[in-house]
Amino acid sequence: MKETLRQTMAWLHTWVGLVAGWVLFFVFVTGTTGYFQQEITRWMEPERPLEVAPAPYDSSELVGLAMQRLEQVAPVAASWSITLPHQEASGRGWNDFSIRWEEMPQPGHDFGARTTERLDPETGAVLPPEAEPRDTAGGFGLYRMHYSLHYLPYDWAIRIVGIATMLMLLAIVSGIVTHKKIIRDFFTFRPGKGQRSWLDAHNAVSVMALPFFLMITYTGLVFFLFQYMPAGRDMLYGTGDDSVDAYYEELYGEHEHAAIGRPAAPIAPLLKQAEAAWGKGHLASIAVERHKGEEPEIVLSRARIGLDYYIPPQLRFHATTGARLPAEPRAGGGTLATAQVMYSLHEGHFTGIWGRWLYFAAGLLGCGMIGTGLTLWAVKRRLRHLSEGREADEHFGIRLVEVLNVATIAGLPLAVAGFFWANRLLPVAMLDRAAWEFHSLFAVWLGTLFYALGRPLRRAWIELLWATSAAFALIPVVNALTTDRHLGVTLAHGDWVLAGFDLTMLGLGAAFALTAVKVARRLKPQVPAAEGAATSSLEPALKESRA
Repeated sequence: MKETLRQTMAWLHTWVGLVAGWVLFFVFVTGTTGYFQQEITRWMEPERPLEVAPAPYDSSELVGLAMQRLEQVAPVAASWSITLPHQEASGRGWNDFSIRWEEMPQPGHDFGARTTERLDPETGAVLPPEAEPRDTAGGFGLYRMHYSLHYLPYDWAIRIVGIATMLMLLAIVSGIVTHKKIIRDFFTFRPGKGQRSWLDAHNAVSVMALPFFLMITYTGLVFFLFQYMPAGRDMLYGTGDDSVDAYYEELYGEHEHAAIGRPAAPIAPLLKQAEAAWGKGHLASIAVERHKGEEPEIVLSRARIGLDYYIPPQLRFHATTGARLPAEPRAGGGTLATAQVMYSLHEGHFTGIWGRWLYFAAGLLGCGMIGTGLTLWAVKRRLRHLSEGREADEHFGIRLVEVLNVATIAGLPLAVAGFFWANRLLPVAMLDRAAWEFHSLFAVWLGTLFYALGRPLRRAWIELLWATSAAFALIPVVNALTTDRHLGVTLAHGDWVLAGFDLTMLGLGAAFALTAVKVARRLKPQVPAAEGAATSSLEPALKESRA
């Protein structure tokens, strides 16, 4: 038992961080990409056209064209839906002018067949299907790995990630208790001091984004609330599939659709009310539907924005009279609304481009926090063994941690770069192409583990960091050699999504090059003139620890 609370918290912080550290590093690296998952997907589908500025449109005319088409193809249906061309509130994508309808369900079925068509906003004519881009996992596939772990069964993966997340929350709280001078430590960095330098770096990056780490950890647990804590629901509804279905039906409600047709109420006045409430250009979609036993209604939905991303604001009108209907109560009440705020905070849906860059930077700081913590553990134990006259390399535990650190901290970013290389180099018509992008990522990552096992630790760190730097820096070159969407074209066209990706890759390449230089200087062998024997530059830190 430790003597004081702070010593107990320090011990807990150290070992909890080590146990979950490698999983958490993987979660942070892949999860951080999620803040630009749509932009990553655009880059990984170079067959799609460059961005063009959207033309202004009259919503009344577009709705009229859409209604005419829906009357032709689905005069009687369970529901109609019209998506107006609009920019997402976050500025991340453009929604085309399209219609969708659901046919009346066949006997014994809950839902009918659904069909979607893209329309020309000038004429209302049906547009041909877009040319399919290459098969790719895209940014969402990379992001999804941070909770699904890809190769593991889904239920096992989310539980492993959940345990690691709970341990991280415990590590954060115990770290706050441990560092009673946390503000002073934030402004303290002593380079060239071995263990002390790693501790200073760990403290600085941890405090720099501490609110973000607390938020992202807690809200991450909310996503799979009933997988982690199912007892409350199971006690009331039971544990079988039918019982779980009954819970969700009561939570979200279940409506049986009745047949609808073109509404009698004029649409133009309703659109004006939506513009008055939300502003011009913010109306996203119009739906015509009718629940069994109720009157038909028209539902106007605002573009997804802010903390209302998952349930955007709506206006409801009677489809025959055009009378305004009261707002429909939100499913789940305040509990579900609170959960959806947590989801939006975790995924950053409420923010714009600069907010997403801030999230991205905080995610990178999270990688730095975990990486410096893992390295600090290994440096501290190595110095302790050297001070006791023992060879640290002969200790299996220390050697294992150091190898895993090299393969994770330097190797995983290299594997992510390999993922992007695979997107450009794999044959476009290859079967299971998206799966092989993932296979390439994990093959590179596994290769870094064997590399770290077979090389001296010092050389493995330096060489893998330089390899990672080169891999990221050369991605724009590979892109230019394999597509016509190179940096010169995208900059000239003003497509900052594609240009920004290439520039970010160059920035990451420079960052890893700087890291490689710093590590090489720190681990540079030194040859004392008196003995002529090579020693590590860890020696000054060893002398400091002995003093």
